[in-house]
Amino acid sequence: MAEREVPDRVVVAERLAAEAGFKKSCIPEVGRLLRLAAAAKPGGVVAESGTGSGVGTAWLHSGLGAGARLVTVERDEELARRAAGVFGDDDRVRVLTGDWRLLERHAPFDVFFCDGGGKRDAPERVVDLLAPGGILVLDDFTPSADWPPRFEGEVDELRLFYLTHPALDATEVLTTPSSSAVVAARRI
Repeated sequence: MAEREVPDRVVVAERLAAEAGFKKSCIPEVGRLLRLAAAAKPGGVVAESGTGSGVGTAWLHSGLGAGARLVTVERDEELARRAAGVFGDDDRVRVLTGDWRLLERHAPFDVFFCDGGGKRDAPERVVDLLAPGGILVLDDFTPSADWPPRFEGEVDELRLFYLTHPALDATEVLTTPSSSAVVAARRI
């Protein structure tokens, strides 16, 4: 059986992550979900909180339509600089350095991969940044067979917030046997 294709920019960003010792990059299963989300909004504004070395950014980029634009933000200056180099030849992509709130001036978003700031500290603001019909992807959850979802024996209030938010249609998607993502669409 043939291996699944990995976009060239993802390979470059993964190499940069390894060189920097950055171990929190987007996994391929989530990456393919990001590519799908970006492709679903070919003329949209796509955003990412938590660029890292640009692996998730590269997956989003692989689904980016000709009329779309992608803005991502990373707190670590060196990681942001490295990631910016991966996309230096594509003016549809902007890599910002600083707090996740820098994204607010680029909202509303048709796709928002909230992998860094905002996810935990300002979840209501994250929802507010979505355009009507906008897609939200949140990863790094531990699957739960219970309802309400649980993590380490307690109700996972953060996951419950996104899964039951009145402005969202949301579901949890198993990405590996030990990880899941919440995928939501902003109601119109």
